[in-house]
Amino acid sequence: MSVFNFSEEGISTFFLIGIPGAEHVHLWVSIPICFMYLVAILGNGTILFFIKTENSLHEPMYYFLSMLAFSDLGLSISSLPTMLRVFLFNATGISTDACFAQEFFIHGFSAMESVVLLVMAIDRYIAIYNPLRYTSILTSDRVFKTGFAFATLCILLVLPFPFILKRLKFCKKSILSHSYCLHQDVMKLACSDNRINIIYGFFVALLSLLNLMFISVSYVLILKIVLGITSHKGRLKVLNTCISHICAVFIFYVPIITLAALHRFAKNASPVIRVLIADLFLLVPPLMNPIVYSVKSQQIRNVILAKLCEKQH
Repeated sequence: MSVFNFSEEGISTFFLIGIPGAEHVHLWVSIPICFMYLVAILGNGTILFFIKTENSLHEPMYYFLSMLAFSDLGLSISSLPTMLRVFLFNATGISTDACFAQEFFIHGFSAMESVVLLVMAIDRYIAIYNPLRYTSILTSDRVFKTGFAFATLCILLVLPFPFILKRLKFCKKSILSHSYCLHQDVMKLACSDNRINIIYGFFVALLSLLNLMFISVSYVLILKIVLGITSHKGRLKVLNTCISHICAVFIFYVPIITLAALHRFAKNASPVIRVLIADLFLLVPPLMNPIVYSVKSQQIRNVILAKLCEKQH
């Protein structure tokens, strides 16, 4: 029998959970979740629309922002169906194939966001280190090629996940720890050897941490340049161009690092805390990134205000 098929004893359905012990308030919890998803989809969709249609936003920085908005949009859409089914209708069952497909998209868009944040850090470094050559170094053609190359790399990186899960045998355990599917969560339910999954999952997580390390190095170099500026006003002006990106990095990585720390150092922590932090990882970045960039970027803010004024007249 093929290693990609389940045996007759194998299960074919996984069961997701919402907030353990708080099933009676799931309907009320679904209201802010729906609101957050709606704002995230509208916000990121608006960012993509304005960057595509406004010539004043056809710059490397905003092209990278559109990549971030695209990954946020994908992250929201790939996790939305099961979360709403669990909290709105208490429909917790999900087929194994649908679960494997969902974890592929969630991990894929997460990897894409991590890489985009790294590229944006490099973009900020080039803009500060050599502002006169910035536009000649990061041409539109190079930006598009970079985006395509990294998107392809992210897809290839997470592509093995569904297949190495498919080869596992699931016998007794079928309850997952979240309201969506993750590779590390699904592989723990296997009753067959999952060492390949553990090794490859660790490799992917390590690459994500390497991205964070390179982002940190970029900001150390940026800080070195900033400290060399004699004018206090000049320092603040340069740092102000990085605030939006720094916020995006914190919003993305803080839930991941917190969850990893809980699993490593607080194994007796309440499952509710772990579930909430894991949900924040998917809910907060797509919600907050468009808000942060709209507030901090004067060009985007001016475009949005101009469009609103046009409609009022």
